[in-house]
Amino acid sequence: MKNYILHYDLIEKKLRRMAYEIAEQNVGESKLILAGIKDNGVVIAKRLQRLLKDIFRGRVDVITLEVDDKRFPREITLNGEYDFNGSVVVVVDDVANSGKTMLYALQPFLKDQPKKIQTLSLVDRTHKTFPVHTDYIGFAVATTLQEHIFVEVDGDKVTGAWLE
Repeated sequence: MKNYILHYDLIEKKLRRMAYEIAEQNVGESKLILAGIKDNGVVIAKRLQRLLKDIFRGRVDVITLEVDDKRFPREITLNGEYDFNGSVVVVVDDVANSGKTMLYALQPFLKDQPKKIQTLSLVDRTHKTFPVHTDYIGFAVATTLQEHIFVEVDGDKVTGAWLE
């Protein structure tokens, strides 16, 4: 039996709140780039894009960050060619564990000069081993190092998060 910490309805509320936070923190910007870490981060980024459509006056694009291995990331690639100069980029992941994947996910943006880089995770664990601050957090949870958090998606919906 799964020990759910978030269900669909609560996840939707958290995503809506984070969309408002993004809009508030980026008032006056003409464009946002939501960079979803494949796979679940992309689903979350696309849901945020739909929510932001009604509350953010600028353009919101979603791009995909491909990570070679989330446990031991070495290479991060994009699903296309982009110019990030002067852009606001929000890196989106489902769970922020140690901060390592999020740290490596910043690499593709550092070749350009983005205006801002922000980070977002649906679930944020409190014991980071890498110096990454999560700007937008859906749910913060204290866990042991042995526990794992899993986020479930079904198509374009985030349906649950559970602890094992």
